[in-house]
Amino acid sequence: MNKSRFSVIKDVIVGSNTRIYDHVNLYKCKIGKDTKVDAFVYIEEGVVIGDRVKIRAFTFIPSGVTIEDDVFIGPHVTFTNDKYPKINREWKQLKTIIKRGSSIGAGAVILPVTVGKNSLIGAGSVVTQDIPDNVLALGNPARVIRKLTGNKQR
Repeated sequence: MNKSRFSVIKDVIVGSNTRIYDHVNLYKCKIGKDTKVDAFVYIEEGVVIGDRVKIRAFTFIPSGVTIEDDVFIGPHVTFTNDKYPKINREWKQLKTIIKRGSSIGAGAVILPVTVGKNSLIGAGSVVTQDIPDNVLALGNPARVIRKLTGNKQR
């Protein structure tokens, strides 16, 4: 982990060989080994990020999110943890799980859902429902377009 000049990194558990760039805010989260967190990433308390994850710049990850191993998160991805946000009212933090091997395209918005193993979310998509394993999903709202098989995923 690099010593940051313009970052807030507080009570973070970081695995070996993980690279965290400057201009990040990380609070009480856990980040696995061999992971890369680019600049301008904000990760809240209780987030768990697995091994060999790549998180590109300008990504927001709130409490309640779990990202498993070998996941790619494109730039400007926004996760949410509440489907009906209100100020000055009670709310319930919801969970989001991004399963092993998945990729989230640039600018996607991920509501509290589960994205299945090895699935691909297209750039700019808004994911409002759970996504099964091994599929390509895209659009607003995101819909499954096709199954992904073997190494010919794209």
